[in-house]
Amino acid sequence: MVVLDVTVMNLALPSAQKALGFSNADRQWIVTAYALSFGSLLLFCGRLADLIGRKVMFITGLIGFAVASAIGGASVSFAMLVTARACQGVFGAMLAPAALSLLTTTFSDSKERGKAFGIYGAIAGAGSAVGLLLGGVLTEYLSWRWCLYINLVFAGAAVVGGLLLLKPQARVVGGRLDVPGVVMVSSGVFCLVYGFSNAALHSWSTPSCWGFLIAGVLLLIAFAVWQGRTDHPLLPPRVVLDRNRGGAYLAILITGAGMFGIFLFLTYYMQVSLGYSPVVSGLAFLPMVVCIAVSANVSNIVLLPRVGPRPIVIAGMLLLAGAQFWLTHIGLKGDYVGDILGPLMITGVGMGFMFSTALNTGTYGVSPRDAGVASASVNTGQQLGGAIGTSLLNTIAASATASYIASHLVHSAPSNAALKHANAIVQAQGVLHGYTTVFWCCMGIFLAGAVILGALLRPGPLQPLARDTQDGAAPATAGAAPDAESAEPVPTPE
Repeated sequence: MVVLDVTVMNLALPSAQKALGFSNADRQWIVTAYALSFGSLLLFCGRLADLIGRKVMFITGLIGFAVASAIGGASVSFAMLVTARACQGVFGAMLAPAALSLLTTTFSDSKERGKAFGIYGAIAGAGSAVGLLLGGVLTEYLSWRWCLYINLVFAGAAVVGGLLLLKPQARVVGGRLDVPGVVMVSSGVFCLVYGFSNAALHSWSTPSCWGFLIAGVLLLIAFAVWQGRTDHPLLPPRVVLDRNRGGAYLAILITGAGMFGIFLFLTYYMQVSLGYSPVVSGLAFLPMVVCIAVSANVSNIVLLPRVGPRPIVIAGMLLLAGAQFWLTHIGLKGDYVGDILGPLMITGVGMGFMFSTALNTGTYGVSPRDAGVASASVNTGQQLGGAIGTSLLNTIAASATASYIASHLVHSAPSNAALKHANAIVQAQGVLHGYTTVFWCCMGIFLAGAVILGALLRPGPLQPLARDTQDGAAPATAGAAPDAESAEPVPTPE
């Protein structure tokens, strides 16, 4: 539900704009309001889940998300819809790390954990593609409002399941909330997401872009320094300084940045260049969703216990790069089976490898008192990656298209009709050139990710977890040194 809502509204925006009468400039805020509140509050809500209990945060997030979705679906004005989307982001920030940390603290056996994270990774990786399909179907056959109302079905089922099946979760008693850290990291992430969003809408030279980006970087540097000095850090350095966990967060960020090009520009290509309807475009992504589901479970259940995250992540990055290379050869009269299906299936395998492995590794070996904030770090990486990808790749596509059209425009022809026809072809080819340029850039992003993560991640399988979460103790790794911060309050049951 949380991942799906990032993309499900994209296809509903034109219908919502027509119904509520807001401008093209305002349209972007329907997406940005969700991203801003969601991304900036993740670490705060992740730590809050550790302090007050994950089940409480999970149920609260579900109910709040459902209420915000209902209000958004019933919106009668632009302001009402934007406010509802911002509230969705707030409750999504409560829900996402709570859900992931529930898996982290519930499954300590390697086989059980592999199955759980295989399922979770498949859903996280496929959510955006399913959002495109669901958004198209609901908008075309019902109403754009059902892109929001559908969350009531998901949330209702999850609330019932959570109340009936979830056991009381451990929480840190006596722990304190790092208020200065919350202010710095929330403000820093807000400034980064806002700055990148403005770059996608305007240009990198506008103060609302570079000013917020600089402020965001400075705030996050101050946050990192503060975390090494405070007694109760919001994001303890021990969580991110582990090579495997740090590499997992970086892998999620890189994949999030490159994945934007796959979904958005391939959707544009199918609808604008090939004339597919929104529903057909959504259906075209289904083979990728199947491949994600299969590869996510194979990587977590079969491969990860045997070879560890390093070769799986490298293979995932290389597969994603190869799929992007294939997509650089698309044409104005492309064929789905010959030009799109193959890259989509390879992308699905690569994303399944990446997401499930990174989600598992990014929360592996953390003590229960840090499970919420470690889970939030995974989600924050994905949000920042998406924001960077949105702005960077949009800018690259627009620049490449404008440059191509300017250099290929026809200025003379036997007749006005011939001139218009020739320039219409140039326009279409220029748009296509923008798409392929983005695919080349995404290939470079994934290749660079393979090199960087190959150097950062440790070789070999993950060390087995001790089965000691039942009594609230921190899960230790084989051969690991005792926790140097054992003086901190230990988790106790709710």
